[in-house]
Amino acid sequence: MNNFPDYAAVTEYLYALKAGGVKFGIDRMRRLAATLGHPERSYPVIHIAGTNGKGSVAAMLDAILHAAGWRTGLYTSPHLVKLGERVQVGRRLLTEAEIVAYTNELRPLAARAAADAADEHATFFEFMTAMAFLQFQRRQVDLAIVEVGMGGRLDATNVVQPEVTVITSIGLDHIAELGGTLAQIAREKAGIIKPGRPVVIGRLSPEAEVVVREVAAAAGAPVHAVRETFGEEIDRYPVTNLAGDYQRWNAATATLAARVFALGWSAASGRAWPNPAGGRVPPTEADIVRGLQQVNWPGRWQTTSLGGRPLILDASHNPEGAAVLEQNLRQLVTTSGRKPIIIAGVLGEFRARALLEVICRHAQEVHLVVPHQARASSIADLLALVPPAQRGMVRGGTLEQLFPDARTCSAGGPGDTIVVTGSIYLLGEVLERIEPGRGTGEGKLQDF
Repeated sequence: MNNFPDYAAVTEYLYALKAGGVKFGIDRMRRLAATLGHPERSYPVIHIAGTNGKGSVAAMLDAILHAAGWRTGLYTSPHLVKLGERVQVGRRLLTEAEIVAYTNELRPLAARAAADAADEHATFFEFMTAMAFLQFQRRQVDLAIVEVGMGGRLDATNVVQPEVTVITSIGLDHIAELGGTLAQIAREKAGIIKPGRPVVIGRLSPEAEVVVREVAAAAGAPVHAVRETFGEEIDRYPVTNLAGDYQRWNAATATLAARVFALGWSAASGRAWPNPAGGRVPPTEADIVRGLQQVNWPGRWQTTSLGGRPLILDASHNPEGAAVLEQNLRQLVTTSGRKPIIIAGVLGEFRARALLEVICRHAQEVHLVVPHQARASSIADLLALVPPAQRGMVRGGTLEQLFPDARTCSAGGPGDTIVVTGSIYLLGEVLERIEPGRGTGEGKLQDF
């Protein structure tokens, strides 16, 4: 089998894998990890699941450990612009050359597995997960922070044996794959809980929390809850550089996870800290405070400026996220004294309905666009969900029209705040246009 000569050939191969769809189940990943010699076992792991907030909590933990002097691996999905964003070591993205090398290494292994049964071929997400595990091993990380792709129990990342498991939130999303009730979704996400390993839970609904605690009890896994530690008053929650009350909830989850990790790691079975000669010590409270002010996680109520006007980018792709968006928009209108111009695009009617209800209440005008994804809702489908009384403020458009160059947004006028929201894929396309230094976008390599 000849190696792929360049990144263009590799991305075509990965795109073909992606086109094969999502295959739930972790047996393929287990076999692939075993073939690779289980790289995921060569460093401690914090494993994070949740409907919303899991990416933010992962980024916060990465910042906290970075502040403590640790060499961290961070695996998240999806990417905003470039595929290499998903796999980072010490905040350095996986390069195109590394993606080529890992694909050439993994492809014959996947082909041999598929020779026995067609369903044995690794999926796109499994390929990326294997790349992350290998990169973390070969770059000798002190710890890996691994975000679940979808669900938990059957996710490819669930081959890890984490030091700490984190479940950030439970909401209604991916219901076709995970179930139509909070209890069903909670059980799927709680599938990452491992025997005896501590579990940190964010602000879950009572229905979801009952299920998670039940799964944890059956596994003998102690539960540490944000509400029990920080209470209900938001003023008691840690502060982060990411805006919004919801990010303070996430900051509390990350803080508690860092504390539990430090306590368990230093006390567990005589295990030494990684690379003791390098002076690695548990993250302190000062490290946590400092790290939470240095979180790099674009697209989450991210405020920037375009043509002298405020531009806010905020992923909000499900009902729980829409509720958080409403809180942020209400605060924005209160502080600015005027309603924003909102640009939105989303994937699927279930997600679109909740999003449109919120933005139509708080927008001066709404511009609907279609992300370059097969599952994206059309403008006609979105308009059909807008109440008749509000359709006069809603219009369709394209990103090319709305962002004709890196310094311009054609919507609204002087003094207007622009909010781009909905699918994270849409945000990536906007960032590609307004921050051309990020490179050409790789939206076709998005998975879910």
